[in-house]
Amino acid sequence: MPLPLLDSDHMKTLVAIADTGSFTRAASEVHKTQAAVSMQMRRLEESIGRPLFAKAGRQNKLTPDGERLLDYARRIIHLNNEAMTVLKEPDLAGYVRIGTPDDYAERFLPPIFAGFSRTHPMVEVEVICESSTSLMKRITQGELDLAIATHNDCGPHGEVIRRERLCWVTSPRHKVEEQKVIPLALGPASCSWRTDTTNALDQMKRSYRVLYTSPSAAALAAAVLSGLAVSVVPESAVRPGMRQLGADEGYPDLPHCDIALLRAKGSSSTSVEALAEHIVKSLNNLNFASQMWV
Repeated sequence: MPLPLLDSDHMKTLVAIADTGSFTRAASEVHKTQAAVSMQMRRLEESIGRPLFAKAGRQNKLTPDGERLLDYARRIIHLNNEAMTVLKEPDLAGYVRIGTPDDYAERFLPPIFAGFSRTHPMVEVEVICESSTSLMKRITQGELDLAIATHNDCGPHGEVIRRERLCWVTSPRHKVEEQKVIPLALGPASCSWRTDTTNALDQMKRSYRVLYTSPSAAALAAAVLSGLAVSVVPESAVRPGMRQLGADEGYPDLPHCDIALLRAKGSSSTSVEALAEHIVKSLNNLNFASQMWV
């Protein structure tokens, strides 16, 4: 007997419930009544023969089976969107110049380009790796079409497309964070993470010295992994071999890192817009914290 097919409309509703945390808000998201959303989920549970939600006070939370199905639902929606893009725009071609700091390039570009090249194989992409402040200048001067950059380093410019927690990191084999004068490995003076770090230590009245300065994320990570310094990185940049520091070690919470997409004025070709849209969707949907550095 053939297995029943999962309804993509039901998948969208399931994802909306998970993302909004409520049947009521999900109904607004998918443009349906709450009763229609509830009916869809009942039919979905009947088709798979397992409960997807369990009562937790006044809330409905996903069961373990619901969590498993949610992962498939996101993938089904992504594949559906990819297929429709390929069929609607099979001949899209062009040239896009995009800039990003090297740490964002290492973490974000592989999954972004993997999907984009499948849907737009004829679009050529040139990548420039520089600091966020340098990229902002290039965008303003029209030398780049797009840039993925740290929002705080770009003034009011750009659309915030991702937010991550900033983390203190050190080596698990050393106790460098316990030194009387904390050695730091940080970006250049223009880097907002550097400012956040030194401001936090000043408020703690902890002595420190910036021992290593580099715009290269790999160079800063090497100093941390060698047990030479403490640094600060976004949550998705915490590598194997790094140990996070928190309140128990005397290191307070830091401001969030907002990641922005910058667009050059007058640079609005179809290929540029297609890549920009793909970047926004990719960074919203992918769970980098669980899959990067594997």
